[in-house]
Amino acid sequence: MVFQTSIPPEPKLRTHLRFDVSLLVAFVTIKLEGSIFMQSPEKFDLEAFLPFRLNQAAERLSSEFQQVYKARYGMTRPEWRVLAHLGHFGTMTATEIGSRASIHKTKISRAVASLEKRRWLRRFQDETDRRWEHLELTPAGLQVFEDLGGEAVKLEATLKTLISKEERQELLRLLASLEAAE
Repeated sequence: MVFQTSIPPEPKLRTHLRFDVSLLVAFVTIKLEGSIFMQSPEKFDLEAFLPFRLNQAAERLSSEFQQVYKARYGMTRPEWRVLAHLGHFGTMTATEIGSRASIHKTKISRAVASLEKRRWLRRFQDETDRRWEHLELTPAGLQVFEDLGGEAVKLEATLKTLISKEERQELLRLLASLEAAE
C-alpha cells in the first residue's frame, strides 16, 4: 500500500513523499515526537523506536493474559481473539474479525475450527448470499467469554494502578491518534 502526503511542520520539509505502510509509522512518530528529524539512519535506536516500544508493551501485557486463557481453557491467542470479538460484537464473519483484529485469515480459520470443535462457536450461512458464513458464540462459548472477560477486567484494574489517571487519559489519547493516522 502506498500513500502520498506532504509534511507541513517546516517550510523546507514541504516536499511530497511516497512511502509504504512501513514508513507510515515513522510519519506518525515524526508528527507526535518531532525528534526523529534529528536521527540519522546510522544512529537508529531500536529501543527508542516507537513501533518497537508499542509492540514490546503489547506483547508483555498480552503474554500475561495469555497465561490465564491458556491455563484455564488451553486456548491459543488467535482463538481468544476470535472468541473475544464474537463475545463483544456478536455475530460476525471471519472477514470482519480479520479486519477488526488484524489477524490473518488462515489463523482465523484454524481458530474458528478449534472453537467450533469445542462447541463454543457455531457457523451458519447468510440467507441472502450463501458465499458468506456468519459466526456466533454458543451458550458455552459465551460462558467462556464471560469468565475470561472477568479476568481481563481484573488485569486491567491492576494495570491502571501502574500509572495515574492523567497518564492513562493521555495514553488513550495518543493511541487514538496513532490508530487514526492514515
